Amino acid sequence: MAIYGYARVSTTDQDLTLQRDALKAAGCLVVREEKVSGTTTLGRSELRTLMEFLQPGDTLMVTRIDRLARSIGDLQDIVRELKTNGVALKATEQPIDTSTAAGKAFLDMLGVFAEFETNLRRERQLEGIAKAKAEGVYKGRKPKLDKTAILALKAEGLGGSEIARRLKIGRTSVYRLLRTT
Repeated sequence: MAIYGYARVSTTDQDLTLQRDALKAAGCLVVREEKVSGTTTLGRSELRTLMEFLQPGDTLMVTRIDRLARSIGDLQDIVRELKTNGVALKATEQPIDTSTAAGKAFLDMLGVFAEFETNLRRERQLEGIAKAKAEGVYKGRKPKLDKTAILALKAEGLGGSEIARRLKIGRTSVYRLLRTT
């Protein structure tokens, strides 16, 4: 029966120190850390490693539930997997303890609010992009393809595969651009 910690921040310029310290103070023997978005469980290798390592009777500790998941679906999947494996989930900053009925209820409520917050952020971002487009400020990302370079190499007699290789782009992109000109 051991306590293992999981700390996560969304970007590489954020710091894990506060989470790490809180988890160590809560009695975590090991703290797994990663700097990756919490909107999905895909690509979260430290979380997967920890989930596979935990044994019946162990406890997974996080500082806040949004460090574990930002979608209610992912959160429920994680909690279901922990429960199936006989592992409890606790949070240092929230009254979450899946070994109690009240802790489970609070967990579900926080999960709903974490997903709601993510959806609001996404809506605000899309509204901002739409406003910027309407004002002519937002043009989207800069194109990666250099149309003039592709056409120049084609004029030299090179084929699509060689153009793609020289410009380090996908062959399909070369052919798509050549088809539209």
